[in-house]
Order: sequence, then structure tokens, then C-alpha cells
Amino acid sequence: MTAPDINSSNKAPKDTSQKANTASLINPGKPADMPLVAILLCTYNGARFLKEQLDSIDKQEHQNFKIWASDDGSTDSTLDILNTYRTAWGENKLHITSGPQEGFAANFLSLTCNPNIQGDFFAFADQDDIWQADKLSQALSQLQAIPADVPTLYCARTRLIDEANNKTGYSPLYKRRPSFNNALVQSLASGNTMVMNKAARDILCKIGLVNIASHDWWAYIMVNAVGGVVLYDTEPRVLYRQHDQNVLGAPPGWRASSKRIKLLLEGRFKRWNDINIEALQKASELLTPENKAILDAFRKARSGNILTRVTRLLASGVYRQTIVGGLGLMFAAVMGKM
Repeated sequence: MTAPDINSSNKAPKDTSQKANTASLINPGKPADMPLVAILLCTYNGARFLKEQLDSIDKQEHQNFKIWASDDGSTDSTLDILNTYRTAWGENKLHITSGPQEGFAANFLSLTCNPNIQGDFFAFADQDDIWQADKLSQALSQLQAIPADVPTLYCARTRLIDEANNKTGYSPLYKRRPSFNNALVQSLASGNTMVMNKAARDILCKIGLVNIASHDWWAYIMVNAVGGVVLYDTEPRVLYRQHDQNVLGAPPGWRASSKRIKLLLEGRFKRWNDINIEALQKASELLTPENKAILDAFRKARSGNILTRVTRLLASGVYRQTIVGGLGLMFAAVMGKM
């Protein structure tokens, strides 16, 4: 669930994927020094693929985790599935709560800011993906290399699959550095790959339940905004399912690019920026002085005549990850859709 992007990469990393099988009981024996990961899973009518996701989480190399599932009013068998797994795993392993029913972003943010959820690290999880066995262990190995008091967000590239688990490609491979300049107009990776440390989660909790365009984009924005660290893993750790019920997908190709251009012209990108800027203004006291200046420059670049908008955009230093994405951003500025 990311900001619109019209770039894709044909470069394929080493395939380290595996298929999930049937559920098994989680091994209760865990070393005391293993960090606890709180997995934040949001569901809504996800019965078709939820079992595969839960099975893949069950098979993680890193076994010290608890799942907090927030259901947003499902009318299919999603809750039945969750309750079945909770019975098998125990209530201490899988917690089920009711979401705010205000969309996926509000649901994820409600979990993120829930004071009853504690852990050393926090991982977003979608209901329809498949995690590779090393997803958590690889994320933690990189996160633990950064001092615990530095807000840090891990994210990664994904392997795309269809409804039948056929591999269809990869999410874009980004090479430019993560930064606030980038985060203002693009999320580097999808939320299903994201794991954050407690310091990063605490930043989101300080801001609270603000209106945001998407939870993953917001996390990427805020960790950068406060001067934190974003770690981008070029190896896929998640099989990201593309299907007709995706809220926001990441399929490559010109057909998807055309759709995103259409949405840009309809004003969705501009509306998302409006929402994020309003939320950032509420969090302004947490921003570094440098990032406050960048935000102000970007905000000003969204108004004025064509020449003024383009000139201010260039001066702001705001960028997208690819040449094509940069051209799309410039097009949005020219059309007054930024």
C-alpha cells in the first residue's frame, strides 16, 4: 500500500521463497534474550488467503512473537479463522480486537498506537501475503545493528504472486537513498515488509491517531522526519499477493502505469499530499529543523503558476526514486496535481 509509482524493475534477485503449508503449533521454547516482535495484522474479509499468511508467520525462524489482529468488520469467515488459530496457538500468542472501521490506514494506526501492545519490535502484516521464513530474522539482524534509541524502520523489496501463488515479478528495485525529501512524495516500500524498533513506534504513538493517506507511507515519512534511520533490503522477504481485492497493489508494467497516471490526473496524489501535510503540521515539533524547511518548501511548491511550481519543486530537493517517477512528479507539478 504505497504512494503511486510508475516504475518497475526487471532485475530479479535471488529467489529465496518458500510455500506455506498447513498450520502447526508454535514452539513454546524460546531463549529469554530473543527480542519480542509484536505483529500488527489487520483483516477485513480476508478469509481466502488468511490461513496461508498465518501459516507462514508460524514458520518464521524467529519464533518470539505475538500477533495482534484487528478485524475491521469482516462478514466472511475471517473471524472464524482467527479464532481457530487462537485456540490452537493460545490466547497469549494471538490477540483479536475490533478495528475502527474507518479504512485500512486507520486500522493499522489504531494497532500501532494501542498502549496494550508491547514489544521490542513491531511488524506490519497484511492478511493476504506469504512471509518467507527469514522475514523477521533478517529484519531483526539489521535493526539490532542500530542503537535502540534511534528510530529505525526496516523495509524490503517484495516478490509478486497472483491468486494461485504463481510468481509474476518483483516490486521496483530502488537505488536512491531513503530520505525525508523522498518520503514526502513516495513510500519506499510496502507496509507488508516493514518492521520498526520501539523508538520508531514511540514516535508514531506521540503523534497519535491522525488522518493519514496510508500507514506505511506515514511510517516512512515520520522516521525520516525525526532524523531516524530507514533500512532498505533489496532481497524480497515477502510474497506480495496481487488480486482483485487489493486496496493498493504494486503490479509492474505500462498498464499499471497508465492507471496510476489516470489517478494522478483525477487528483488522488494531490489529496494524499494534502492529508499527509496536514498530519505533518500536527507533528511539526518532532521534525528536525532541516526537515521543517524541506516541508515548508514542498508546501509552497504546490501553489502558484506553472513556472513558480516547477521552480519551487526543483529548489525543494524533493524527489522520487526513479527517472520515470521524477518525470511523473514534474508532470504533477505542471498540471497542478501535486
